[in-house]
Amino acid sequence: MNQKPQLTFWQIWNMSFGFLGIQFGFALQNANVSRIFQTLGAPIDDLAFLWLAAPVTGLLVQPIIGYMSDKTWNRLGRRRPYFLFGAIFASLALLYMPHSPTLWVAAGMLWILDASINISMEPFRAFVGDMLPDKQRTKGFAMQSFFIGIGAVVASFLPWIMTNWLGISNTAEPGIIPDSVIYSFWIGGAILLLAVLWTVFKTREYSPEELAAFEEFKAQQKQAAPVEVETRSAVSYGVWGLAFVVAGTVVAIAVYAFGLQKEVIVLAGLLGGVGILQLVAGYMLSRGKTGNGVYQVAHDLFHMPRTMAQLAVVQFFSWFALFSMWIYATSAVTSYHYETLDTSSKLYNDGADWVGVLFGAYNGFAALAAIVIPLLARKLGRKGAHIVNLCLGAAGLISFVIIRDPVWLLVSMIGVGFAWASILSMPYAILSCSLPAHKMGVYMGIFNFFIVIPQIIAGSLLGLILNKLFGGEAIWVLVAGGVSFLVAAAATLIVNDEGVDA
Repeated sequence: MNQKPQLTFWQIWNMSFGFLGIQFGFALQNANVSRIFQTLGAPIDDLAFLWLAAPVTGLLVQPIIGYMSDKTWNRLGRRRPYFLFGAIFASLALLYMPHSPTLWVAAGMLWILDASINISMEPFRAFVGDMLPDKQRTKGFAMQSFFIGIGAVVASFLPWIMTNWLGISNTAEPGIIPDSVIYSFWIGGAILLLAVLWTVFKTREYSPEELAAFEEFKAQQKQAAPVEVETRSAVSYGVWGLAFVVAGTVVAIAVYAFGLQKEVIVLAGLLGGVGILQLVAGYMLSRGKTGNGVYQVAHDLFHMPRTMAQLAVVQFFSWFALFSMWIYATSAVTSYHYETLDTSSKLYNDGADWVGVLFGAYNGFAALAAIVIPLLARKLGRKGAHIVNLCLGAAGLISFVIIRDPVWLLVSMIGVGFAWASILSMPYAILSCSLPAHKMGVYMGIFNFFIVIPQIIAGSLLGLILNKLFGGEAIWVLVAGGVSFLVAAAATLIVNDEGVDA
């Protein structure tokens, strides 16, 4: 029998459990890194720039790891070696980060932490595509969303729990990270490693031969196997590559000529980097050197399936909204709802702790939403369910400017939680059904571009927008994030879902 078998509930549970730990590290990062940066002296309008370490790392790491994991097979399997080693390094980074002596050390640790998390996280996405048939993929990604929600709830609440339940101080001398944050990062590092170890030792992977047989059977069922044809010439790569390099150069010159904020130079680097990738790919194609990873990643990027290109637009606006919230939620709540910017004051730190509670709350609602989303997808389809959830997220972020009592912001987090759970499941469930099994890893890594690029653009431009358009008031960045969710919902209407869900 060459049809991929359906897995039991507990098999899906075990293969997804590692995401509990990965999200523990991710949530501690999201809820506390801006706080660490500000404590170490970062001005509010520099936060977006400092956060750029995370998405730039993901942009570089995920397609490389995806390509490598597609080619890997050893005693640990195909994806599990990357789960394990990424978790080890991420745990070590969590242990050290709150002890960073300077701002730039903390920024460097964010780079290492995010690289390590990406090494573990990217193969987990491909893992669902490897292990589950089409009709179970919504359940598989929803299970990941459930563990993401549970892990993030506990992780986000940890500093608040340390202070309010255990009596550990949430304040310290200027420039010193509070003990409540330090102990939270230590606990997070341990949980991250243990959860990933559970998946590594409790899950068996299919061999490359088994996956090939499953793919052949699937192609026969569709009565035609997809044929991969080279449609982009070396000249086309060269022309477009040169155009991107020129565009990046123009943006870089504009930064200096017009005194634009330094964050915009990263956008110039992004344009130039995409251009250089195309120039290198064109050169390799002209010389017949197409068997290496650099060319293969470039080829797959510019020959992605139609569904993936459509989802790229949805992802762009979804993650732009999320990144806006992660960067500026602490600044928005402390300044707008707690009315302080003094990072050494008790009021500011109470507000920062409450942001951790809010982040924990939306992840808790996401865990509940992960149970509801498969049912909603059966009624409305995967696209319809995603549109509804993105609109709920928009309402949640926009309501921040309407609600003045920070306690009631918990209601706003319901919508954000449903959007978050859906973003972590629906696009991947739709995408995985349109990808060939032998390229599941590299395409999942490339798909991360459309998470990372909006983050880089947000990091490059949000500081400028904050100062020039919103007068330095961070609360309006969250409103802009809500509008971005609405654009993502509209873009979902054009997506072609090729899979069948049970």
